[in-house]
Amino acid sequence: MAALVVRWRGWSAVRRKVALFLAQSSGGIRCKSSIQYVSRPDLPKLAYQKVKGKSPGVVFLPGFASTMAGQKAEALQEFCRSLGHSYLRFDYTGCGTSESQWTECTLGTWKKDVLFVLDELVEGPQILVGSSLGGWLMLLAAIARPEKVAALVGIGTAVDHFVTAFKALPLEVKKEAEEKGEWTLATKYNEEGVYRISMDFIREAENHCILQGPIPVTCPVRLLHGLKDQDVPWHVSMQVAERVLSTDVDVILRKEGQHRLSEKEDIKLIVYTIDDLIDKLTTLV
Repeated sequence: MAALVVRWRGWSAVRRKVALFLAQSSGGIRCKSSIQYVSRPDLPKLAYQKVKGKSPGVVFLPGFASTMAGQKAEALQEFCRSLGHSYLRFDYTGCGTSESQWTECTLGTWKKDVLFVLDELVEGPQILVGSSLGGWLMLLAAIARPEKVAALVGIGTAVDHFVTAFKALPLEVKKEAEEKGEWTLATKYNEEGVYRISMDFIREAENHCILQGPIPVTCPVRLLHGLKDQDVPWHVSMQVAERVLSTDVDVILRKEGQHRLSEKEDIKLIVYTIDDLIDKLTTLV
């Protein structure tokens, strides 16, 4: 079983370079990279932004129905730029400025997006930073491309989430969703106030569930989760930590943290975590 360290709010030390970056960016994040598009045979174009730099690089994986334009994604881009390390953020198929409609996509669709990015758009080992559903996808990518993934950082990691949440519903609610062909899930993250998730999405996602047994991931893993997360329970990160085969695993719990962990102090902790991993991986080399 993986070694597990639980850390409460705070960090043991603030590196000088991190403090300098935070001071310089206090007036707001300024990202100058332009959006690029990559064509794929028989697949929709993907939109991405890339900063060239040293290895290990960092790749950001957004959450469900989210995009690369969020605060965390932008802050990490500026941090990696300040360190001289490569960084890539992108929109999944059907999300943001990438082609297609997200309602036509599956978890498998987005897994293919992540693998394409690792195979074609970046070079050398990468630290994958997955937010919410992106945390599920980062683990799937690490299983499929272990040689490409140097470390993982999960933020409110939503492994197996939609499948688990649907199975926990009352029988009558599940039956109604099956009859309609979609599950209406309340959310505060869009104007409509609901996600309309097709039953095809749920059924396809079952093929990618990984919490039933050992997770064959051996690289360093850091899992950040808010204790006040009302979308994905923090104990999901504990389950992931217990099941990954890696012996280098930390679970970092934020006492006041919400699901997205996008407040200034949350982003500061994410930056510290990535900086620590870069130092660790560079030292190992």
